[in-house]
Amino acid sequence: MMRMKMGLLASLALLLHTFSYGQNDTSTALSNTNNYNAQAPSEEVYKIKPKLDLPLTIGATAFTIFGFSQVYTKEGTPEATIRNLSVQNIPRFDRWAADIYNEKAADASDYIFYGSVPVPFLLLADKKIRKDAAKIGLLYLQAMATTGVLYTGSNMVFNRYRPYTYNPNATMGDRTEGNAKNSFFAGHAALVGTATFFTAKVFADYHPTSNWKWVVYGAAAVATGTTGYLRHRGGRHFPSDILVGTAVGTLSGILVPHFHKHKLFKDPSLSVLPYSGGLSHGLLLSYKW
Repeated sequence: MMRMKMGLLASLALLLHTFSYGQNDTSTALSNTNNYNAQAPSEEVYKIKPKLDLPLTIGATAFTIFGFSQVYTKEGTPEATIRNLSVQNIPRFDRWAADIYNEKAADASDYIFYGSVPVPFLLLADKKIRKDAAKIGLLYLQAMATTGVLYTGSNMVFNRYRPYTYNPNATMGDRTEGNAKNSFFAGHAALVGTATFFTAKVFADYHPTSNWKWVVYGAAAVATGTTGYLRHRGGRHFPSDILVGTAVGTLSGILVPHFHKHKLFKDPSLSVLPYSGGLSHGLLLSYKW
């Protein structure tokens, strides 16, 4: 699991580098969106609000990095506790998936994960999308960071044993390590879903009449679904973990760019504002019917 952590951090660094490069290439698209509107109002697909998007993305990325440092340094579990685990304590919906353990399946899921994270960079091969490289880079980083916050946050709060901890064929070292308590929710499925569905959503928004968008969406569904299945077969997650992870990743990949669509920002009935009150902080989405 340390490989997953290092891989994600490397991907975040690559995103930051691409975002910086894209800023120069698009003539300060983030800080001068008004000029951009005046030059090509009919072609603008996404609108960025620097005062909101930059702090939000930076904060979410920072929390994600911090969260990974906590999730993958959890204290191990005593061997006696592991030996006393009972499948009867697992909710009935997930109980049938206990004891599953297949290292080859888990390794295969890693390959899909590392291959999917850079997939959105393929969008830069499209001239229409490439001129908005800064925006796309920021939105992708924001989508990945959103998923990262939810993933690390849930694993910091919940200590759910992975299915393989119930399998005597797994090494006791693996079953007792702190990472064995990071079952909820499925990070691989979530991050693959974010990367692939983000790619599909952006492609569809730039080419709404293209039939290829359904091919890209189909590929995203296959990649995400296959990852979830392999994580199940590898004994890394229960079905409920995978369902939640898939939902989080898919929604992050689709909704982050969707909420930045230029037409939505032009709609006076829609507003997105930061919210802070009491013990809760976040964004307030308001739509007037």
